[in-house]
Formats: sequence, structure tokens, C-alpha cells
Amino acid sequence: MAHLREVVNYIDRYLDIDRFPDSPNAVNGLQVENSGRVTRIAAAVDASTRTLEAAARQGANFLILHHGLFWSGLQPVTGVLRRQLRIAFENDIAVYGAHLPLDAHPVVGNNACLAAAIGLKSLKPFLEYQGRCIGLQGTWSGSREQLLRKTEAALGGPVKSFNFGSPKPKKVAVVTGGAGSDIHRVGAVGIDTYITGEAPHWAGVAAAELEMNLFLGGHYATETFGVKALSAHLAKKFSVPWDFIDFPTGL
Repeated sequence: MAHLREVVNYIDRYLDIDRFPDSPNAVNGLQVENSGRVTRIAAAVDASTRTLEAAARQGANFLILHHGLFWSGLQPVTGVLRRQLRIAFENDIAVYGAHLPLDAHPVVGNNACLAAAIGLKSLKPFLEYQGRCIGLQGTWSGSREQLLRKTEAALGGPVKSFNFGSPKPKKVAVVTGGAGSDIHRVGAVGIDTYITGEAPHWAGVAAAELEMNLFLGGHYATETFGVKALSAHLAKKFSVPWDFIDFPTGL
């Protein structure tokens, strides 16, 4: 057993929660506290009734989310939010959210884990957001087809590719989630292949205009890595078991 405050303080420091800029609705850090014990960790990408019910069935009392409970902003505790909070309170589940700090972490972050799984080399921080870099760029020595296959293997599913760049990519950027709208910023610094989760329609046109390769692996699929890696790290440090709750959105 670990103490909630000890676990929370550790994650806050490890992810640099207090100093990492993000959307106010992310509410990074502890979102719901429990009675103070952590005996089993659950990890999931999104807050939902299904996620909380699954955590309760597994006996988890500490739930780590990438997209937390308050994405809709300030709202009354009625309807869906009331139901979600009731499940957390009745089952003594503490809820912790980590959005951009978990995307960007150099060890357990979504981008670091995906880039490592693909096999990119010479990684360095990339794509600044309010003074902090949230993605990674690296080098690739194989073909575009090999890079695509490695990306699909890492994500466990198909990747939509817009093959308008070099068939032999050299400079590759990875920014997980919904970062496709940043394609012009990415292309402006000489990236020839951009890997992200999802993009607006016009990004496909922009890829052709910029003569870039654009790989879209899915918002959900590209953001499963961080909550898993963080939970595994915490499980080892605090000697508690953990589970991943998988509810893909298809996006």
C-alpha cells in the first residue's frame, strides 16, 4: 500500500505538473481524492463512465487519465459529471489527470515512448507551446514504407499516410494526439515526415503543398503510451499492481 499524498507529490514533481503550461480545462494533477490509500492503479486515456466503472470492477483506487474529468470546463455537478463523480466517491477512487506534461515527458511521455517504439534516433525536443516543447524530432535511415510499417506495428493498427514527401525520410517529427493543424509550423523547420494522431481535412492538402509525408495514427492510439508507462513506473516505485483500461474511440 502507498499513501495517496506521497504518490501525488511524486507524480507532480516527476511530470513537472505545476510549471507546465496547458489548457485550463486539463486540470493537471489530482482531480478527485480518495480516503488516502493507493493499493491498485488503473490507467486510461479518457475519463468516462465506462472507464470509472472498469476501474471499480478491477478494485483500483487510483486512476490515471490523459484526458481528465473537466474538459468541458466549469459546469454544474449534474448529469454525466454527477454520475462519474458518484462512481469515484462510492468506490473510493482517486483520479489524477496529466495532459501535456505526459505528452512531453522524456521518459514516460507519449512522444518519447512512440518515437522509441518506431526506432527514431538522435531525438530532441520539438514544437514549442507556451515556452515548452511538447513533441520530439529525430532521424530515420530507412525508407518511407519501412517507417510506415514500424509506426503501424508500434500503434497496433493501420496508419493513414499522405505520401507527398521523400520516399527516404531523414527528419521525422512525432507529436501525439490532435496536432495535425500544426503542419505548417512543422514544415517550416524542414521536417520531411510528420507523425501525429489526427488532423483537420485541410492538413492533407497542406501536406501536398509542403511536399511532406503525413502519418495519422489516431488520436487515441498515439496517446495510450504515456498512461501505461507512467503507471508501470509508479507500480515499480510504490510496489502496487496496475492495469490498463482500453476503450478506443476509433479517432
